[in-house]
Amino acid sequence: MKQIPLGGSGWMVPSVVVGCMRLGELDRAALGRFIHTALDCGANYFDHADIYGGGSCEEHFGAVLQNDPSIRREDLILQSKCGIRQGFFDSSREHLLKAADGILNRLGTDYLDVLLIHRPDALVEPEEVAAAFDELERKGKVRHFGVSNHRPMQIELLKKTVQQPLLINQLQFSLPASNMVANGLEVNMETPGAVDRDGSVLDYSRLRGMTIQAWSPFQMPNWGGCFLGDERCPELNRELDSLAEQYHTTPTTIAAAWILRHPAQMQLITGTARESRLKEIIQACEVRLTREEWYRLYLAAGHPLP
Repeated sequence: MKQIPLGGSGWMVPSVVVGCMRLGELDRAALGRFIHTALDCGANYFDHADIYGGGSCEEHFGAVLQNDPSIRREDLILQSKCGIRQGFFDSSREHLLKAADGILNRLGTDYLDVLLIHRPDALVEPEEVAAAFDELERKGKVRHFGVSNHRPMQIELLKKTVQQPLLINQLQFSLPASNMVANGLEVNMETPGAVDRDGSVLDYSRLRGMTIQAWSPFQMPNWGGCFLGDERCPELNRELDSLAEQYHTTPTTIAAAWILRHPAQMQLITGTARESRLKEIIQACEVRLTREEWYRLYLAAGHPLP
């Protein structure tokens, strides 16, 4: 498994994160096998959220950990997210503390390696976030912190009072859904990709030493579904098939390798409950696309170059 530094911490972590959103689909035995497969492949970084399955994904995962002595907590990197409630967002001190305790209880662990604020809260008070983070760190409940789906200025607002380094920003990123690359390439153009929808978050992350975790790495924009094998993306799939044949692998592996090839050293969040697909994604760590191949895929996804 390829290792990368997490943010500016110097902590080396796997470049592939096991997304746990769909693990609630598995029964206890199947989930245990899935976790062991991930660990055998070197993928010991697991991403949860308190809203996945209404908390049931964390509960199922925690039950496996509690009943399988061969899985040691110290061998795992456990990350979760909170801040989304039914019909609104909440990053108040009270909710963050309560949500973190719920996550720890469901996972059956004394601490989280990483806690992220899941979505920006329009009513955020940075002082409350700072107070929550300070308490969670002081009590040993959370070791590292970050955000998800935040713009650079929203991060800067938090950093006004938050003392802990914000190591991570989770962002949607895939071959078709790659505006954070497009707006940097289509500068001074009137094409759709020229629109800056995220405050140059890619460049900001590299400048500030934040790790981008790419979620929905095989999805089309606007929740349009998976692009792999989809007839709506014929040119992209032809290129993926061609490169998969060249590298003796699968289109899934090539699509994942495209993300991991970016010099920002992103982490890719898998989001699958299938062991075979998990292995295909992890195999991307062994494929380094050339610059020409990377741009061929980018163009095949429908993006123009000036």
